[in-house]
Amino acid sequence: MNFSQLAQIAAHSGGILFIMPILLLIVLWVSFERFLYLNRMTHLGEQTAQALDSLPDLRPSSLSPLAESTPAPFKPLLEVPLRYPQIQDSGRLSEVLQEVVMRQVPTLDRGLWILDTTITLAPLLGLLGTIVGMFHAFQVLNNVSNNPTAITGNVAEALLATAAGLVIAIIGLVTFNGLHNRMRLVVHQMETLRTMLVNRLEGLSHQQALESSSAKPVYYAAQEA
Repeated sequence: MNFSQLAQIAAHSGGILFIMPILLLIVLWVSFERFLYLNRMTHLGEQTAQALDSLPDLRPSSLSPLAESTPAPFKPLLEVPLRYPQIQDSGRLSEVLQEVVMRQVPTLDRGLWILDTTITLAPLLGLLGTIVGMFHAFQVLNNVSNNPTAITGNVAEALLATAAGLVIAIIGLVTFNGLHNRMRLVVHQMETLRTMLVNRLEGLSHQQALESSSAKPVYYAAQEA
């Protein structure tokens, strides 16, 4: 089958087959770009959690270098204790961190709506192309001199549009589910960092309270002396 025959089949589908390669390129491009981004974010989340776990404490002198070297979407989480040092209540701090997580999630699924739309659109366009192609196929019956078996070949050509749409939808569905699962993993890492920050900052506040209470008797003893 040469290019002229393919162009003729695409023309019989109402031009729908000309759109299918564009949809396929969109699916492949969005899948490739999001996979690279989310895969990098997954490794970054693991490294950030390990670095945070290795810190001796979450004082600004220890947390600030880690926050500066960590890119988004994990950097805003690490900056919360530095921006709001006055928050001592763990519940309030958890709410502020959850707000940061919610604001970062849209950056993770950016472009996935294009993939989702293409998955739904490709089979529908393929079906439309098949319907248009069937009109051309049944026009063969209007001419009694045509070979009756010619209609079967035209019907087969008309079904190419539906087949192309289904292939694009299958590829897009597999990649969409994989990317969605990868995005959920990154969100889970952000939630893990939120819990780690709350627990460690709560422990730090208790430690500072104990240090201040233990320092009071010494202070009063020095005054009495």
